[in-house]
Amino acid sequence: MTVNVTPHLNFRGNARQALEFYQSVFGGELTIASYADMGNTAPETADHVAFGQVVADNGFRVMAYDAYPNLEWDQGKDPFFVSLRGSDPAELQGYWDKLVEGAEVRQPIGPSAWAPLYGQLTDRFGITWVLDIAVEYPVG
Repeated sequence: MTVNVTPHLNFRGNARQALEFYQSVFGGELTIASYADMGNTAPETADHVAFGQVVADNGFRVMAYDAYPNLEWDQGKDPFFVSLRGSDPAELQGYWDKLVEGAEVRQPIGPSAWAPLYGQLTDRFGITWVLDIAVEYPVG
């Protein structure tokens, strides 16, 4: 298994514009899944980004999403996550088991609507980590 560490940027309604901008700067492939794509049809957030990324051949990689309106969000409080994405559930679970010591679990690790394994925690140093199994999303 290989793992990739990717900056995961958090926005409030303008993640799509940010990702399109980063793609225009660095090139690469843009992938976006909206909240509507994930089954949420609330009109005010249906077109917001639930998952987005730009991956370029030059090594540039960034992920982003629009924080859901019911979640507390302050650009100074949670401006990014560290995303640890892999393909081996046992190895990912092993990383989780080490990172979770002294951490605040924000989302227990387990299956989710967008990944076979997903978890989120803020480690004892105040860094928020998102761990998940990579899946293919539609390009666009």
